[in-house]
Amino acid sequence: MSALSWLLYSHVWVLFSRLSIPNGSSGYFKADDSVPPGGSHTYNWTIPEDHAPTGADPACLTWIYHSHVDAPRDIAAGLIGPLITCKRGTTLDESSPPRRQDVDHNFFLLFSVIDENLSWHLDENIATYCSDPASVDKEDEAFQESNRMHAINGFVFGNLPELNMCARKHVAWHLFGIGNEVDVHTAFFHGQMLTIRGHRTDVAHIFPATFVTAEMLPQGPGTWLISCQVNSHLQNGMQALYKVNSCSTAPPVDQLTGKVRQYFIEAHEIRWDYGPMGHDGSTGKSLRELGSGSEKFFQKSSSRIGGTYWKVRYEAFQDETFQEKMYREEDKHLGILGPVIRAEVGDTIQVVFYNRASKPFSMQPHGVFYEKDYEGTVYNDGSSHPGLVAKPFEKVTYLWTVPPHAGPTAQDPACLTWMYFSAADPIRDTNSGLVGPLLVCKAGALGADGKQKGVDKEFFLLFSVLDENKSWYSNANQAAAMLDSRLLSEDVEGFQDSNRMHAINGFLFSNLPRLDMCKGDTVAWHLLGLGTETDVHGVMFQGNTVQLQGMRKGAAMLFPHTFVMAIMQPDNPGTFEIYCQAGNHREAGMRAIYNVSQCFGHQTSPHQHYQAARVYYIMAEEVEWDYCPDRSWELEWYNQSKKDSYGHVFLSNEDGLLGSRYKKVVFREYTDGTFKIRRPRSGSEEHLGILGPLIRGEVGDILTVVFKNNASRPYSVHAHGVLESSNGWPQAAEPGEVLTYQWNIPERSGPGPNDSACVSWIYYSSVDPIKDMYSGLVGPLAICRKGILEPHGRRSDMDQEFALLFLIFDENQSWYLEENVATYGHQKPDHVNLKDETFLESNKMHAINGKLYANLKGLTMYQGERVAWYMLAMGQDIDIHTVHFHAESFLFRNGQSYRADVVDLFPGTFEVVEMIANNPGTWLMHCHVTDHIHAGMETLFTYVLSSSSISAVILRDIGEGNVRMLGMQIPIKDVEILATVLIAVGIILLLVALTLGGVVWYQHRQRKLRRNRRSILDDSFKLLSLKQ
Repeated sequence: MSALSWLLYSHVWVLFSRLSIPNGSSGYFKADDSVPPGGSHTYNWTIPEDHAPTGADPACLTWIYHSHVDAPRDIAAGLIGPLITCKRGTTLDESSPPRRQDVDHNFFLLFSVIDENLSWHLDENIATYCSDPASVDKEDEAFQESNRMHAINGFVFGNLPELNMCARKHVAWHLFGIGNEVDVHTAFFHGQMLTIRGHRTDVAHIFPATFVTAEMLPQGPGTWLISCQVNSHLQNGMQALYKVNSCSTAPPVDQLTGKVRQYFIEAHEIRWDYGPMGHDGSTGKSLRELGSGSEKFFQKSSSRIGGTYWKVRYEAFQDETFQEKMYREEDKHLGILGPVIRAEVGDTIQVVFYNRASKPFSMQPHGVFYEKDYEGTVYNDGSSHPGLVAKPFEKVTYLWTVPPHAGPTAQDPACLTWMYFSAADPIRDTNSGLVGPLLVCKAGALGADGKQKGVDKEFFLLFSVLDENKSWYSNANQAAAMLDSRLLSEDVEGFQDSNRMHAINGFLFSNLPRLDMCKGDTVAWHLLGLGTETDVHGVMFQGNTVQLQGMRKGAAMLFPHTFVMAIMQPDNPGTFEIYCQAGNHREAGMRAIYNVSQCFGHQTSPHQHYQAARVYYIMAEEVEWDYCPDRSWELEWYNQSKKDSYGHVFLSNEDGLLGSRYKKVVFREYTDGTFKIRRPRSGSEEHLGILGPLIRGEVGDILTVVFKNNASRPYSVHAHGVLESSNGWPQAAEPGEVLTYQWNIPERSGPGPNDSACVSWIYYSSVDPIKDMYSGLVGPLAICRKGILEPHGRRSDMDQEFALLFLIFDENQSWYLEENVATYGHQKPDHVNLKDETFLESNKMHAINGKLYANLKGLTMYQGERVAWYMLAMGQDIDIHTVHFHAESFLFRNGQSYRADVVDLFPGTFEVVEMIANNPGTWLMHCHVTDHIHAGMETLFTYVLSSSSISAVILRDIGEGNVRMLGMQIPIKDVEILATVLIAVGIILLLVALTLGGVVWYQHRQRKLRRNRRSILDDSFKLLSLKQ
């Protein structure tokens, strides 16, 4: 172990539990698993090279420590703290604990909705702090909500002691999160800019067990707000203040040498139609069709508003008279968005804002620099007039600047996507419609027309569940619709749900004006997120792929106040969907259409040459699947009876519940087109569980999938990332039918310039993508650079590959639900309430490859092996998974290598991380979201010591017809010959060694005898001398 510099922002000796999992350890090795009250244990933590910050990482990395007896309850009780590890040579002072000297200020912030309902001290808190403890109902929803504290370091509503720093001094922010599904946090640092992993930002995205190290060089003096921009978190007090003092430093040199760009923008009240076409742009069906997914949003009645609402929108005008609107044909797709504001580094943006609406509104930007006088957010910052807000029919002027410290870094693309919004009341203002895009570019990146150079088409898309219940115009909309108050009171929840519009730029169900482009165009997609914790959006581009920061992706992840620029060069003509991958959002209408045309005289990329490569024979077959065949691990860990275990609701088949067994349908591989012999899964494939086979390909390949549907309903095979032979969704195979699908692998399907050697994708049945997947039809796909795959299909640069799908399988949405109720329920099917909340929850299986509570097997590797992990996620907005590898770290590649031990996964995201197995033992891997831990989304992985293998030769299966010996791949037919030769050589060497040993022993014995003879003779001469 190397003596790396390290810091632990607490005492080194931590006197509470580290971890208590059933992993086969005992005696001394169990001593640290839990420390009893009054007991103590000394923990020794080392930082080996493979846990140290990489060259691309900042000087110090952020981590945490916490108690892990029952991690969710221990942490809710308060046992968590920050830990940082630093590069060798980082200067530390002599204080205790030691502090960094390479930065001027060091701050640690935990963003978490602390759930006091989970705390071990809940009963004590009720007895101590409730005025009438006997009247408390711990199951009451309002009581439970009152105990969820939206805190920064345990403080709410700005009560965190003020964070002080000096202007133009280096500040390190160590940010981390912990908690549950609601713990999606966007930490917004008002007034200053951050650098995270070499990229410029003013927000940090934080999830349970996510660790961020951000660097800041503050410029503008004043008291500034740090807030989580997730609406419900902002409303419930997740805010703190930090103060930048001038500290007598010299004023900054003016670096604004560019243009002054003027904009005249008005807030204008309008009647907005979320579905102006009147029908679904993808299916052609009426938006009011009975039983359709759109009906509840667009059917007008005495208890429903329908699809038209009063809203307010930012609109651009020609000059300060606000008489003539600006209109450009290419901006018609903006919908509810305001005009695009553009600037380059060195520019000044001057916005004259005219509020022609009936409420006070403002303009608050991301991504630019502004002084306190021009901030659009209202909070108690100590100034006499906090926040520049325009009253109704008032004009105000904002000055925003783009000095170099606010512009894109060298690692950033030429332009960065940002957003501006009204922040007089950030939640109600944005739900009312006041939001717009902002583009900040490097000097010289914009043309004379204001557009980005080197880009043929630009589109700006806002993905947000606009909540009309929280709009300023909610009452006006109800009055305009002449609703019956009696009917509303009878169905409050249903009414409110009908007003949550899952929109792209304010349009639902593909009503956004069609987005047109030519094959071969360079298209910039500027993507924005806004809303609350359910606004987790995986933006999918059907038919083509995109690059994000030089990395190939099928989906771009958006959260509230997230801004992403994705670059596409479409090579697949046709009409395709853009949609949110979260199944419930897509069903609720978060879809749009884009069209790729073969344009006359338009230059396209060179024709890709393909060659036939691999054929896979895959069958869909119905099986009985057991999510948790063995409960011993679960019960030992939590030390509870079956009924008291967290897993009881999911695994019990009593009281009308179904238990852990279900009928499902799975993809399985066969040896040939007769589909008579299933291809057996080798040891390296055991971990796949419910997944279909791992399909591999290289850029330039043609992959052929021969698919037989041996199930009882139509299914298909559809892959992300590849170029399919069919336009749109692939053809479905009827029961008993065999179809052949061809997937071409163009350059844009493989790794981008900043990716690892291979990228991961997914395939599934798309007849009904949601129900088919929850029924079990899903599998992994890996696409590699040319030359990475060996002839048998395995990677040449890795020793092991593991593909893991983290998915809450919702059996309520399976095709086989009724059949499972009849088969596995212990009540008559007509006695089971399929809408009962407990029954619905019991059928949501928090699985890793279809297994719960460490029932997934096969994650075994040898010490020193190179391992690639293909980490996959699908599902709904609750499928937020932060996957923690205990006792091991990995490298995440984005042009450079970065160290981490947690992978963030969201619906439609597929990540690749790499590690070298260096820490022998059996370790825990789990999703760190609180509910997911308790629901069983955890498993074990094992590193085997190299010395435990047979002699110095490690034999293990590495593919079809080969084994590895002495670091080489040897055909099976040659193994016996090689082994015989090795044994013969070994015997000969042994004989030679014995012979040489015998010679040495004989010579040694002879020398000893000669010495003895000489000694006897000497003694004889001495005796003779004495006698004489």
